[in-house]
Amino acid sequence: QVQLVESGGGLVQAGGSLRLSCAASGRSFSSYGMGWFRQAPGKEREFVAAISRNGISTSYANSVKGRFTISRDNAKNTVYLQMNSVKPEDTAVYYCAAALTNFVVVRALYDYWGQGTQVTVSS
Repeated sequence: QVQLVESGGGLVQAGGSLRLSCAASGRSFSSYGMGWFRQAPGKEREFVAAISRNGISTSYANSVKGRFTISRDNAKNTVYLQMNSVKPEDTAVYYCAAALTNFVVVRALYDYWGQGTQVTVSS
């Protein structure tokens, strides 16, 4: 089992940047594919980005491609989401997730979830 704790959320102006972190504890972090999802008020939780166990493969939602970057540091048991050129529509609670399946973009295939961190983008 793995426990996930997100941090780095907050209020940012449109066009600005923010970096989210997700610290993992428990079973070997490098055994998991990792992902970021987000949920805006009244909407379904949606996929944002995913990264493979070794950090080589990544995938992004079209809405964030070219603006967000997912990365991981297996030595620090941490996954990151660098958010650049943020827009008001990026406002949401952002969740970190871990999957025993290596590299997935489907929410249902993730096994463990963090509590989420709020990101608010002002116009």
